Amino acid sequence: PSPPVCTLLFTSLLHSLPACKIEVPERLTVSHETLVRTGLADRCVSVPVREATDAEILLAHSEEYLEAVKKTPYMSLEDLMEFTRQYGDVYFHPNIYHCAKLAAGAALQLVDSVMTGKVRNGMALVRPPGHHSMRSAANGFCVFNNVAIAAQYAKQKYGVQRVLIVDWDIHHGQGVQYCFEDDPSVLYFSWHRYEHQKFWPHLRDSDYDIVGKEKGAGFNINVPWNKVGMENGDYLSVFCHVLLPVAYEFCPDLVLVCAGFDSAIGDPEGEMCATPDVFAHLTHLLMNLAGGKLCAVLEGGYNLTSLVQSVCQTVQTLLGDPVPRPASLKSPCISALESLQCVRSAHKAYWSCLKHAGNHNRAFSRAFKGPEAAGGCSDTSGFTQAVFGLLLPLGYEYDPGLVVLVRMPDSGVSDSLWQQLIGLLQSFALGHTLVVLQVREEKALIGLTASSLLGNPAASLKQLQAPLTEDTEAIEKLRHRLQADWKFLQTTGECSSITFEININIHRS
Repeated sequence: PSPPVCTLLFTSLLHSLPACKIEVPERLTVSHETLVRTGLADRCVSVPVREATDAEILLAHSEEYLEAVKKTPYMSLEDLMEFTRQYGDVYFHPNIYHCAKLAAGAALQLVDSVMTGKVRNGMALVRPPGHHSMRSAANGFCVFNNVAIAAQYAKQKYGVQRVLIVDWDIHHGQGVQYCFEDDPSVLYFSWHRYEHQKFWPHLRDSDYDIVGKEKGAGFNINVPWNKVGMENGDYLSVFCHVLLPVAYEFCPDLVLVCAGFDSAIGDPEGEMCATPDVFAHLTHLLMNLAGGKLCAVLEGGYNLTSLVQSVCQTVQTLLGDPVPRPASLKSPCISALESLQCVRSAHKAYWSCLKHAGNHNRAFSRAFKGPEAAGGCSDTSGFTQAVFGLLLPLGYEYDPGLVVLVRMPDSGVSDSLWQQLIGLLQSFALGHTLVVLQVREEKALIGLTASSLLGNPAASLKQLQAPLTEDTEAIEKLRHRLQADWKFLQTTGECSSITFEININIHRS
């Protein structure tokens, strides 16, 4: 049997300063109590927590900063307040150093458990959070950058070549961005409330055109939300049209999630309208990457009701439970589409899956004259582009009650691609999936198919090459023509009024 999910719990951080009214111990205690009450905790492997060592903390922080934080347990309250003033929106007390070391250590224990195969995936419930903390500065409730340390640790200890960090917290994780902005071995994706730099942390560096530096150019993806009230459809649209295509092209060996749930409905910081069940979908869509090696580490989330529900949805999905049908799924709003268009255009020079971004219908109409051929996609890159750009968005908008997958003889679909497709399409219909195999010598394929239907992660597709030009153009033409009636296909505010049936086949090149 596959290794079970891992969960880590850290509850010892107690604030002595009343100035911080939202980053409170109840965020963890209530979450853990709910996991226990619902039986989810019993289905998880509990891993002991340890403190991160100095050497591990120095993977992402300066020695001067570490030495300064080390002194905080011995400071008076007045000295602590003075020490705090040099940083932004963070609170120090005598226990903070010990607690921050435990939070970072919990993330490292989770990485160890996943990378050694003790568990398939996991979630670390930790305080203080980490993604705002910078090399030489605490910031935004964060002391040590838990996920940045974990990424560096995985690379150093396990020889991980490529790490994907997905930050769905509502605040920009500038600490993670700065740590890896020139590092092509780490792809950092963050969406965040921005409002044209009016929302904290008020950084120009949080905008869509900040793509990384030098060798890291293209490996930093910022999706700025320029209005509040973003909903499930906005989140899923960005996953389908930006994150997933780039992530599959990047082909990570490990996925780390800055799991901040202040992006959920009811949170006083985020003021967004995404329901907790959308986090089940976001988690599920990431689980076939990196052979299923996924570590989620808690960041923000300050409405206890939505926080607890979101944590439970995430853990249930990591355990392999069917993802619920997303509530109130509306088409992406104009503001979200504007951000989506800007991000795709900013990164088209770096990722072959986005190279067509910003092209308009006229360009495709010049490339295609006469009826469309039904030849379809001829390689793996083209196929995945069709899945993310067409099939997943259409599936979310259509919301089927059953998914039927038919594999025909000589389809040209590799076994790993077939497994990926099964896994991704289990996002729909509560996982109700019927597979029909019309192929010769199907014995081995039956085993692979059954494994995927049981929730086992698919084999990696390896780093994808650029799709064939004819595939890209055909897919984009189909998408442009369908998007007038299927709004989840939109990546800009423009659309065509012509619709027709999609028929994408696979053939060998």
